[in-house]
Amino acid sequence: MSRAYNFSAGPATLPEPVLRQAQAEMLEWNGVGASIVEISHRGPEFMQVAREAEADLRTLMSIPDDYAVLFLAGGATTQQALLPLNFAEPGEAVDYVVTGHWGKTAIKQARPYVDARVAADGEAGGFRDIPPRHDWRLTPGAAYVHYTANETIHGVEFRDIPDVGDAPLFADFSSSIAAEPVDVSRFGVIYAGAQKNLGPVGVTVVIVRRDLLERAGQPRADIFNYKSHAANDSMLNTPPTWNWYLAGLVFKWMLAEGGVAEFARRNARKSALLYDAIDGSGGFYRNEVAPAARSRMNVPFFLHDPALDATFLEEAATAGLIALKGHRVLGGMRASIYNAMPEAGVQALADFMRDFQTRYG
Repeated sequence: MSRAYNFSAGPATLPEPVLRQAQAEMLEWNGVGASIVEISHRGPEFMQVAREAEADLRTLMSIPDDYAVLFLAGGATTQQALLPLNFAEPGEAVDYVVTGHWGKTAIKQARPYVDARVAADGEAGGFRDIPPRHDWRLTPGAAYVHYTANETIHGVEFRDIPDVGDAPLFADFSSSIAAEPVDVSRFGVIYAGAQKNLGPVGVTVVIVRRDLLERAGQPRADIFNYKSHAANDSMLNTPPTWNWYLAGLVFKWMLAEGGVAEFARRNARKSALLYDAIDGSGGFYRNEVAPAARSRMNVPFFLHDPALDATFLEEAATAGLIALKGHRVLGGMRASIYNAMPEAGVQALADFMRDFQTRYG
């Protein structure tokens, strides 16, 4: 068997050692006589898996004790709708900083419940940069300020945590969580779909400051109540146990590899390899994001002649480089180089790009 280098934006590549362990344990797990996907989520065996996953994620990200960690079904878009329900009153003002497609999605989910205001918007510039902080129009007394730490489609990433004053800062970290050390205490809520940097699709991590769970929010069913999920250790209903278990394996793998500080170094090297290939191509390839805002996780790029796109993708796949087609919103190409993408994969892509340019330039 020969695995390709998978540059998919999500569901994304998983660490091969994790997949091999899951394969080995699939039929009969840990001596219990059944698969991990067949045992009760409330049984002692899975409860231990859940406890270890939370403890490992807390260690990995240095999450303080005054933050709850939730493992929930659904993706980040679901959480975007739950944030205003849990943390703002009906019609209360909340601020959104929009730097790409997923920022637009986040504010769309909030608008039925609150006075969702655009504090800053990069759309006029094609979402190629982050609006300067001094231009943000923050609302005094806003229930929270929300931003997207890394825009998966447009390839725009915040390299610093923005200062938003007294309002709690909420952030969608779906495509950059655990890619480098982050001061969790600067945030009210961090949330992330696992399927890019933490594990498989189907489970979402929500890290929430415990005092915020005391907010009344809005009338909602208990299943939509973060406080109830926290009180029940994310087992208010049957959780996605397989996905949670796999995410736990990824956490252990990351810790064994050196933790987020090591992945920050790897991610810096990988992204530099790819951007150097683009910038050094003399215009054959181009990335249109302002250099200071370029993502380390998702690198969109365009060929100088779109007529070559299909040939590029076909030859790349033949070379074992898959899932490079850009999102339909943007077009072109996109290489997602999350934590589990080895440096050798990015080097192989950079080498292929240079060879392709030699042959078609």
